[in-house]
Amino acid sequence: MAQTFDHGGGIRSVRVPIPDNPLGHTLVYVVDTDRGPVLVDTGWDDPGSWSTLTEGLAACGTGVGEVHGVVITHHHPDHHGLSGKVREASGAWVSMHAADIAIVRRTRETRPGRWFTYMAAKLTAAGAPEEHVSPLRSPGPRAGLPGLSPAMPDREIVPGELLDLPGRRLRAIWTPGHTPGHVCLHLEEAHPAGLPGHGRLFSGDHLLPEITPHIGLYEDPDDATVTDPLGDYLDSLERVGRLGPAEVLPAHQHAFTDAPGRVRELLDHHQERLAGLRDLLSEPLTAWQLAERMEWNRPWEQIPYGSRTIAVSEAEAHLRRLVKQGHAEAVTGSDPVTYVAV
Repeated sequence: MAQTFDHGGGIRSVRVPIPDNPLGHTLVYVVDTDRGPVLVDTGWDDPGSWSTLTEGLAACGTGVGEVHGVVITHHHPDHHGLSGKVREASGAWVSMHAADIAIVRRTRETRPGRWFTYMAAKLTAAGAPEEHVSPLRSPGPRAGLPGLSPAMPDREIVPGELLDLPGRRLRAIWTPGHTPGHVCLHLEEAHPAGLPGHGRLFSGDHLLPEITPHIGLYEDPDDATVTDPLGDYLDSLERVGRLGPAEVLPAHQHAFTDAPGRVRELLDHHQERLAGLRDLLSEPLTAWQLAERMEWNRPWEQIPYGSRTIAVSEAEAHLRRLVKQGHAEAVTGSDPVTYVAV
C-alpha cells in the first residue's frame, strides 16, 4: 500500500521505495497546478517502485495519465529513474538543469565499457588495491551501473526563473555540489499553516534533515576539468540558508523547519571534517588511504564494494577543497598520487 502525505496547499508526497538501499525511499512530491499535477522527482526505475508511484497518485486523487509535467532536482536514478515511464503514460514534459541534462546525454551515448575503463583508471590513480579495481576490468553481466539509459529531458530548468506551473510560483535555485546541475525549487507562496518564513523549499538531496548528502567528484570520462564539488556545495548551502524558507520538503526522510539551522550544522560538519583530514595528512596518503581512515557510518571493513568507491570519491572531493584552500598539496613524483598537509 502506497504511503502518501498531505503537506497542505495542494502539495502531497508519495514514498517511492528504492530497492536494496538504506535510504529506503524517495519522496515524490505531487504539486497541484491549473493544468494538472506536476511531479517533483519520480523515483527509482523498478516495477515495485512504479506500482507504488501509480498507487500513490491514485491515493492523491489523480492518476499517472493526468500528470502535466515532471521537475527533476538532479539526474540520479532514485530521482529521475521513472521519468520516462511517467512521460510515456501521460505525455508530460520532463525538465532538468542543463548541467545534469549533459550528464544524461553522455550516459546514454557512452558505452558501458568506457565507464568501466574510466572508473578503473580513476581508482588506480587514487591508490585503490588491485582486488577492488579488477572487477571493473572484466565486469560481469550484472555489474552494470544503474540508470544507463535515463530519459532525455525535453525542457531545461533555468536558475532564477519561475517554472511553467500554471497557478503556482515555483522558482529554480541552482545548488551544485551533490551533482553539477542539482536544483532546489522555491515555492514562493505563503505557508498553508502560517509558519513563519519565506515559502517552502523542495530541496532534493541538497538539504536533508538528518543525513549529510554525498559530495563526490563530478565524473566525466571526456572532461579533465578540475572541479571543486565540495566548494560548490558549501556555497550553495549558504545561498539556501539565506532564503529562509518556512519549511523544507526534502527528497528523503521527512519535512522539516529551520533551514538556516540545518545549513549551519552542515557547514560546521564539513569544516570539522576538513580539519580532521588535515590532521590525517600529516603523513602522505593516497585518496584511498585517506578514505580508509575517515569516519563513516560503519568501520571500513564493513563497507561494501560499491560504497567504498563512493567513499573514495568523497575523500577526493575533500582533498580538492583542501588543495584549493592551500591546506594540502600533491607530493611531487608520487604514483599513485599522495597528498600531504601544508
